[in-house]
Amino acid sequence: MLFTINGRAIDVSADIRTSLLDLLREHLHLTGTKKGCDQGACGACTVLVDGQRINSCFALAVQYQGREIVTIEGLGAADALHPLQSAFIEHDGFQCGYCTPGQICSAIGMAAEWKEGVPSAVTADLNAPRHDLSHDELRERMSGNLCRCGAHNGIIAAIRETLVAETAA
Repeated sequence: MLFTINGRAIDVSADIRTSLLDLLREHLHLTGTKKGCDQGACGACTVLVDGQRINSCFALAVQYQGREIVTIEGLGAADALHPLQSAFIEHDGFQCGYCTPGQICSAIGMAAEWKEGVPSAVTADLNAPRHDLSHDELRERMSGNLCRCGAHNGIIAAIRETLVAETAA
């Protein structure tokens, strides 16, 4: 199977029943993407496919051949963090850190959805050309990513500081 992952073309052999999460972690050793509930409920396995966030535990890898897949390893490096990674540190947006890669990938996908005008379950005016990204709106849009340590306030602060300001510009 041929993939483009974090900007690199990768040819890998795997059973066609392999999930994208298992392909990333077990076959390609990209362990930044975490296996949480393995049922699509916690968001720890979130990656970006063509800029959209998906739960990689629910995705068959074979379906994503030829598409641009970005994991946390593709967003920044130890010596050059993505601005959202830096903001997570600054706002103490993690405690154990297990959910952090999924939170960051999801936030980047969420910001793109918001910028495109995609409404959420709490969007008040579906006909408005641009939705306000209020605190409640931001929390709803990130509700598919769970943090069991209770760092949600830091996570929301990091996203607001980094992505909301960036996408509003």
